[in-house]
Amino acid sequence: MTRASLEKQPHEVASMFDDVAERYDLTNDVLSLGQDRRWRKEVARAVDARPAQKVLDLAAGTGTSSLPFTRAGAYVVPCDFSLGMLQVGKRRQPWMPFTAGDATRLPFRDDTFDAVTISFGLRNVQDTDAALREMYRVTRPGGRVVICEFSHPTWAPFRTVYTEYLMRALPPVARAVSSNPDAYVYLAESIRAWPDQPALAHHLREAGWSSVAWRNLSGGVVALHRAFKTQPSAA
Repeated sequence: MTRASLEKQPHEVASMFDDVAERYDLTNDVLSLGQDRRWRKEVARAVDARPAQKVLDLAAGTGTSSLPFTRAGAYVVPCDFSLGMLQVGKRRQPWMPFTAGDATRLPFRDDTFDAVTISFGLRNVQDTDAALREMYRVTRPGGRVVICEFSHPTWAPFRTVYTEYLMRALPPVARAVSSNPDAYVYLAESIRAWPDQPALAHHLREAGWSSVAWRNLSGGVVALHRAFKTQPSAA
């Protein structure tokens, strides 16, 4: 993928992440000015994993996002469609059950997980609505979904500065620290094109999720959406 294409073909996006797998975590830390570590903590707090619960971590990459759930005593399945990412993750955390899977066709049974979460990955799925429906399918009744994704800053002046950073500053920084800087041009353009907070909440409701709410992080640079799968009513 020589430049960004928002017509996301799964094999192209997977290949792109294969290329950046080795230095992906370092690059994210640099480009987010260290904020990604704070965002991960907020995701873990929102998921609220408990001992013996089953958590599906989609777009888990190398498994960095899965570690807080294992520390809470949950059984975590890191899932990603990039084999390169999974291979790096398995080398670093060989005890984790890394699983290859497409978010629009998850290889899990209905009503399996207490929580499903995806951080900075839904934007890269070819069919967002299909992925939200699949997350709903594999979540048990009463379970929850937590989505952490880049969004739209709420203060207009900052939004302008942020957009300039994405398109002008991010590519040269990525060239200095990433093995595939073109991938980060794609990521910048995909962030600009992504729906805002209310629009993503609408997509969640359309997929069947209830009690949809969101919270802005870093002034809306990132939004944390959470929703629940309704318990079936008693007969």
